[in-house]
Amino acid sequence: MLRTAARVFGFAFVLVGVLGFVPGITRNQMLLGVFHVNALHNIVHLLSGAAALAAAASSVNASRTFFRVFGVVYGLVAVLGFVAGDRPVLGLMANNVADTWLHVAIAAASLILGFVVKEAPHPETSHPVGPARPAT
Repeated sequence: MLRTAARVFGFAFVLVGVLGFVPGITRNQMLLGVFHVNALHNIVHLLSGAAALAAAASSVNASRTFFRVFGVVYGLVAVLGFVAGDRPVLGLMANNVADTWLHVAIAAASLILGFVVKEAPHPETSHPVGPARPAT
């Protein structure tokens, strides 16, 4: 499940990063007319998506670690977004209230996936332990 979630996050972030550069979808630096983006913001989305896809391709543990780190980082970005208001975060990355609340939701979902969700063993990869053999 964690690897699948990382794939979904990855594809979503790559898609959003690409759409941020598409003139018909992003007008006046407003993605879908709601989220304030700029080139750096779009690049961050692309890199986040690439990291998620790499984690998903690697392992469950890599996916869990990705969500833990990603959740903390996006939580910090959300806090910085609340501090910045409608000004760029750290004077560099486009931001508005819609971005900030989306970052809160992404951070919460990531932290839940990274710290709460437990991966169930897959039947095809788990090997039951047979009966103990007597010592000889």
